[in-house]
Amino acid sequence: MNPVGQAVLWLNDPLNWTNPGGVLDRLGEHLTMSAAAVLLGCLVAWPLGLWLGHTGRGGGLVVLVSNVTLAVPTLALLTILPLTFLGFGRPAVVVALAVFAVPPLLANAYTGVRQVDPEARDAARGMGLSGGQVLRRVELPLAVPYLAAGFRTAAVQVIATAALASFVDGGGLGQIIRAGFGLDIAAGGGQIIAGGVLVAGLAVLAEGVLALVERVVTPRALRPAVRPAQRRAADATAGN
Repeated sequence: MNPVGQAVLWLNDPLNWTNPGGVLDRLGEHLTMSAAAVLLGCLVAWPLGLWLGHTGRGGGLVVLVSNVTLAVPTLALLTILPLTFLGFGRPAVVVALAVFAVPPLLANAYTGVRQVDPEARDAARGMGLSGGQVLRRVELPLAVPYLAAGFRTAAVQVIATAALASFVDGGGLGQIIRAGFGLDIAAGGGQIIAGGVLVAGLAVLAEGVLALVERVVTPRALRPAVRPAQRRAADATAGN
């Protein structure tokens, strides 16, 4: 049987899903790691991006941080961090993936605040609102579509990259692929393909769900203006 047929057979075996260490267990590990990494990235990137956008300074810093974090390979972090106090396992994986999540979160938070209509800011200040109140009551609500776009990009990237966690005993769906490589290629080829399909399918599913969420939180009147700015933020995270 060719590897594709073996992959179909492997995916259709209920024991591969329900046994300890099977697909359901690995899926839970994968989602837990990814969620923790994106949450950690949000805790770091969103406050910094919103503050820099509010002050109108630090645009170059946003691009610099995005470029530096993107330039560091995730696999390199996964091999270095386990040698620190974090040790091998999930904590090192979460930190490495959080670093990978920071660029889109930071760039979109900054862009979202900078795209707020200056007249809205002036009107808020004219009503006597302080700088912090302007940020919380005016800029932050209008930046929500951009925050959602950055969250979507970061989450999909992290989910796809979390397959590397198996290299440092972090678990996740990548463990299925790694186990396949541990077998003879004739016997493990199907399992390798099946693991890759599971990771890709989860990333595509996350993309679809979060795209819907992004559309829901973006007011209809803002959609034509939001999309070009989001593309510019994406270009900034790519180093353009």
